Amino acid sequence: MKLAQKLIIFSFTSVFAFALNSQTNFSRNVVLETMLNATKYMVEDVSYNGGYVWYYMPDFSRQWGEMEAYKTMVWLQHPGTISMGHVFLDAFRVTKNEYYYQAAEKAASAIIWGQSYEGGWNYMIDFAGDRSLKQWYNTIGKNGWRLEEFQHYYGNSTFDDDVTSDAARFLMRMYLEKMDPKYKPTIDKAIGFILKSQYPNGGWPQRYPYVKGFETDRFPDYTPFYTFNDDVIWENINFLMQCYLVLGEERFLEPIYKGMNFYKLSQEECGAWGQQLNMNMETASARTYEPAAFLPRTTCESALLLIKFYRLTGDKVFLEGVPKAISWLENVKLPDDKIEGHRSYPTFIDIKTNKPIYVHRRGANVANGEYYINENDKDLLAHYYGKTYVQLDYLKEEYDMVLSIPEEEITKNSPLKPKQFNESETPQRFYDLNRYVFNFEIDEGKIRKVINDLDGKGRWLTTRAYISNPYIGNPKYTEPTNQYSTTRVGDKFDTSPYPNTTDQEYISTGTYIRNMKLLINYINNK
Repeated sequence: MKLAQKLIIFSFTSVFAFALNSQTNFSRNVVLETMLNATKYMVEDVSYNGGYVWYYMPDFSRQWGEMEAYKTMVWLQHPGTISMGHVFLDAFRVTKNEYYYQAAEKAASAIIWGQSYEGGWNYMIDFAGDRSLKQWYNTIGKNGWRLEEFQHYYGNSTFDDDVTSDAARFLMRMYLEKMDPKYKPTIDKAIGFILKSQYPNGGWPQRYPYVKGFETDRFPDYTPFYTFNDDVIWENINFLMQCYLVLGEERFLEPIYKGMNFYKLSQEECGAWGQQLNMNMETASARTYEPAAFLPRTTCESALLLIKFYRLTGDKVFLEGVPKAISWLENVKLPDDKIEGHRSYPTFIDIKTNKPIYVHRRGANVANGEYYINENDKDLLAHYYGKTYVQLDYLKEEYDMVLSIPEEEITKNSPLKPKQFNESETPQRFYDLNRYVFNFEIDEGKIRKVINDLDGKGRWLTTRAYISNPYIGNPKYTEPTNQYSTTRVGDKFDTSPYPNTTDQEYISTGTYIRNMKLLINYINNK
């Protein structure tokens, strides 16, 4: 950015800050200028080839996605490049300022560059190519003790954390915004990838296509397993419903119904679900701190989806598994003396005994670190806590509510049912592709703070960041210790992320997105 432009931004920011400190109200123009100044900094000073990671040192000496990233890398997982693209497009919609659309185009170009040959996406993109990315996996990724998904270079795509489906969703938004045909081939390729990767029984794997060679003596390779963790299966169903609605192609209906039916097929007789199932449809382990177990939280979420599927289809067969799930959840709740605040359930339930099991760890890094399981609920993991909150009351309320609705009314607003749309109710409005919703209550105090927090360079700096130890080489085996059993990071060799606890400030895409959502909501509703 040129010096004159930066001086103008500084001048604007200073005037706005003075105005806000001396007046009760602020104008729409102040909000618009704040949005634009913040966005120009992110686009012109922070982005790399249109893409973003999550956190940056203010001098850009180091940067992080879920782990530390090379300068040539951008991250797709939220709050990375895809989420930034979504918020740029949201800003364009409410302001009609082409600068935001151009910023979204740049993000889209980065995402398209990173699409795999098969049609999906990995967690990150390295513009220096596979040789550079493999080097990253063999150094920084390999030494992230608790981030086992980054310890291997698979060379394929992931559905974890909504990466592939949300990349496709954002590109679909770009296509529909101006009906620009340049996005259609990438979208078609992504849709084809999602359809091809669905198993015949309706489930999806965590990664695709399957790459052999990552099994160990103690643990199978979980990446081809049927995966509920991080909403893998649901997010693919959700995206295909969006495709059906906005593209109007009936070919999406069969995979949608197969995906919904998989939730019925995968429910255990006791009423529970695990996070993943192996190819024999048996509850299975994944990462070494994710044992083959039933999960109360996954069970509640899956039961809520069964209710959603009933409302989408009107087929009461989806409700049959809900009472069993409720009954199981009532039976596995922790006793009062084991509850910690709102955490009233164990994270894992043993599939044989139906009793809580807890994961612990010992060691300091990938050389001597290991996870183990017992029934002791003390010294639990910090990064994957052994107790959790479950919305059982909400599940019961939803179940009772749908039972009270006449059957002929239950699918009234279903996107899967034929419907004549009028001019003001387009399919895009009816089943929105937006990642964010902008109809929440305006908090002018928060708006004022957001405007004042923008500094003279157009930055929203924050101390809330996840950082890491720099890679210093591969550790040698030493006797395991319990020093790091309840921390997020091990010794100096561990490249896993941990929260910043100092006064050091960082540039954060998450902070930018949160603040822009507040400002966009203000403009949208004023």
